[in-house]
Formats: sequence, structure tokens, C-alpha cells
Amino acid sequence: MSRGRPTQSIAPVVVVWKASKHGRSKPKMKVFKTKHVDDIIGSKKVHGIPENAIYLDVGVGSSFIERYKKKHKLN
Repeated sequence: MSRGRPTQSIAPVVVVWKASKHGRSKPKMKVFKTKHVDDIIGSKKVHGIPENAIYLDVGVGSSFIERYKKKHKLN
């Protein structure tokens, strides 16, 4: 029998971003499984995303992975 509080699982954070605002820049998707959404939005530098990137969509939960793949036509 375990004691104490049960561990909380962190929902994945899905970020869709572009490198620049030009039309030839393709959107890219990154899924963070160990970071909180406030850490991603509030900081300037996020590992795997450039500083000058434009965030198109940010969602919390695994359901946003398929939703954003369809919306932005990602593989």
C-alpha cells in the first residue's frame, strides 16, 4: 500500500510555430512532455524553438496533436 499523495501526470504541451512571417516558412510542431505551459510561453528561449519564432497555436493535452496536424497540414 502506497502512502502520500499520488503523483500527478503532466499533460503534454503542443506548440505549432513558424521561423518567420514569410509565406515560404513552413509551420513546425513540437510536443513537450515534461514542461508546463507557463514555462514555454513565459520564457524567451525554449529548447528546440528559435527565439524569433512565431507561435501559431499552443494547446495542452494529447488531443491537440492530431487536431493541429490536420489544421496546419503537417505530416
